[in-house]
Amino acid sequence: MKRKLPSITSKLMPIAAILLILVLWQTVSGTGLIAKFLLPSPVDIVKAFVADFPLLMGNAKVTLLEAFVGLAAGVLVGFFMAVLMDRFEWLYQALYPLVVLTQTVPTVAIAPLLVLWFGYEMLPKVILIVVVTFFPVTVSLLDGFRGADRDTIRLLRAMGASKMQIFRYVKFPGSLGQFFASLRISVSYAVVGAVISEWLGGFEGLGVYMIRVKKAFSFDKMFAVIFLISAISLLLMWAVNLLQRKCMPWEEKKESEDDR
Repeated sequence: MKRKLPSITSKLMPIAAILLILVLWQTVSGTGLIAKFLLPSPVDIVKAFVADFPLLMGNAKVTLLEAFVGLAAGVLVGFFMAVLMDRFEWLYQALYPLVVLTQTVPTVAIAPLLVLWFGYEMLPKVILIVVVTFFPVTVSLLDGFRGADRDTIRLLRAMGASKMQIFRYVKFPGSLGQFFASLRISVSYAVVGAVISEWLGGFEGLGVYMIRVKKAFSFDKMFAVIFLISAISLLLMWAVNLLQRKCMPWEEKKESEDDR
């Protein structure tokens, strides 16, 4: 019972903090301390969300499709780049600085160029999402591969194991923790990247919807979109946590043993 109390408390504290912020927000907006057209109250935002729910869901489907396609491509690119850079030292020396360099250019600077080169359809948005999602996966997996236990690798080599077998039984399982940590970052980047790319060119999506309601000064609807994007990102991160538990059951078993 004593062990459950800290767990319950740790779950209730964030909920209490969020409720307190919402109450203060409603009070500030409702009493007129800040004009409602500048800071809509949570009640007004919920009303706007309900009123525009079908339109929001239609645009969310477009954004999620772009995010999932770009995320899948970004994860594949990141995985293969990490494998190749771990396998070939000369490739690591040549590519790693370029990989880091891709993250120094702001996405809002890249997006207009991609729209100019590839048009207003899905392709430029997917490319932008790949650019922002492959980096965490590449760096985390590469650190995981290079941080594999050297004594275990030497033992397998002495037993005649091939490089593929060492990768399969030592390096890849040992890097799963880093991979899922980077995937949690990448899923949020994918949604944000899709929205940013839609700001600068597109016909549908949550980013296009935000631009339209902003021009109409409907800030309650704009806040509704922001909360929807946050909810989608949190839901995707929770899905990654669930996938990690399925793929790494030994970690959950280890945690349960430590709690005893």
